[in-house]
Amino acid sequence: MIKLIRSKVEAELQAFVGTEAYIHSEATSFVFVRNFKVKVTHAFIAGEGPFRAALRFDGHGWLRMEALTHYEVDANGRLLLAGYDDRGRMNVALHLGKEPFPE
Repeated sequence: MIKLIRSKVEAELQAFVGTEAYIHSEATSFVFVRNFKVKVTHAFIAGEGPFRAALRFDGHGWLRMEALTHYEVDANGRLLLAGYDDRGRMNVALHLGKEPFPE
């Protein structure tokens, strides 16, 4: 993964708007969601680093992740966002893909 570049991630997020996507999201010790299928209607990224991303889905629900620091687009076209602390430990993750993530 590389350091998050807001303009690049914003463009990648916008590519999911208007489409059905599978979401993997987790926050260490708090939340774990895998293969939640939604239709993304809005996507935003904000902050100066660490960043926060918000997705609106099906026109009536939101998912927001904070403390994002890194990203990657993998060989399958999935957008992988993660937040790492100052010791290199992942604290949050938000992944979007057109196909289900492996179980």
